[in-house]
Amino acid sequence: MRTGMVFAGVGVLLCCVGVSGLGVRNLQVVTQAAGPVRETADEFLREVTLGDTDDAYDRLCDEARRKWSEGGFTSWVQTPPEVRDYKIVDVSVTTRGGRPHGTVTVELTRDSGLTEQRELPVVQEDGDWRICGDPF
Repeated sequence: MRTGMVFAGVGVLLCCVGVSGLGVRNLQVVTQAAGPVRETADEFLREVTLGDTDDAYDRLCDEARRKWSEGGFTSWVQTPPEVRDYKIVDVSVTTRGGRPHGTVTVELTRDSGLTEQRELPVVQEDGDWRICGDPF
């Protein structure tokens, strides 16, 4: 009986250590990803506001590029009222299935003067962070 209790205690201890280790690893992934997620969104929005839709298009994930042709994306971005300025309000990174996913909340200013808040989903693809979904 005593031996069984010792083995059970060791098993519980190992489980706790394993769960703690996974939690620390996920925390490290999330905190290390926040900077690159912000940078990806910032570069994408800078290109959009400067009218550099070719480079902005290159920052889209595969799913978004399947949805939008390069010409269609350019037309969509250049449809009035165009984005003229932006401010990054918040960056959050979570893990789903062990993979980090980011959401960047931005305040967009249109050329009409209207401001609105949007969320840019950012995912990791082939080692790079990419904007995924409809950013505007």
